[in-house]
Amino acid sequence: MPRPKRCRRICSYPAHWSFAPEDGACDETVLLMLDEYETIRLIDHEKMTQEECAAAMGVSRATVTSIYESARFKVADAIVNGKKLRITGGAYRIDDVPAASEVREKASGTVRIAVPYDDGQVGQHFGRAEQFWFCDVTEGVVRYSTVADTNGVSRVALVGFLRAAEVDTLLCCDIGENAQNALKAAGIQLVSGLTGSVEDAVRSYLDQK
Repeated sequence: MPRPKRCRRICSYPAHWSFAPEDGACDETVLLMLDEYETIRLIDHEKMTQEECAAAMGVSRATVTSIYESARFKVADAIVNGKKLRITGGAYRIDDVPAASEVREKASGTVRIAVPYDDGQVGQHFGRAEQFWFCDVTEGVVRYSTVADTNGVSRVALVGFLRAAEVDTLLCCDIGENAQNALKAAGIQLVSGLTGSVEDAVRSYLDQK
């Protein structure tokens, strides 16, 4: 049995999650994992040595070298070949809280919806959500869904948690103004004031589109 991948510690979520060439000549997208992004940020931007980067991420120097080489190749591939670059999940931890590893990679052309989850119902308040129901929608049909724990992520980090899971739209009941502003900055559409089961909330949202 293969050894489980150790989660790499990152300091914060990126401020910018995707990049694309202005000419738009290539439709291919390079996926840069958050741990790969973190090595680029620490070594190339913060000017850390690989040893310092390894200590910051809680992994070995050899692991950092492997992650860094993969990250540099992906960035070079995007720049040289005019591909889009998108930062997404991976095996990471932020503030000692693991990522939503239960959520699979989002397919191209798919809209991902998240709903605070409380025993099948829409959670009453976004900031107190302990679980989210994620579903992927293509052409108005739910193709995939799963429930993922937030693992105690702080209220401040919830928006980053959703952005790392590649969420496009959040459906919820009650949400504060600061969280609304954070969602807007992250490019996540918000629909609030919803109650009932999570499936009914999603269906009602899709029927009104």
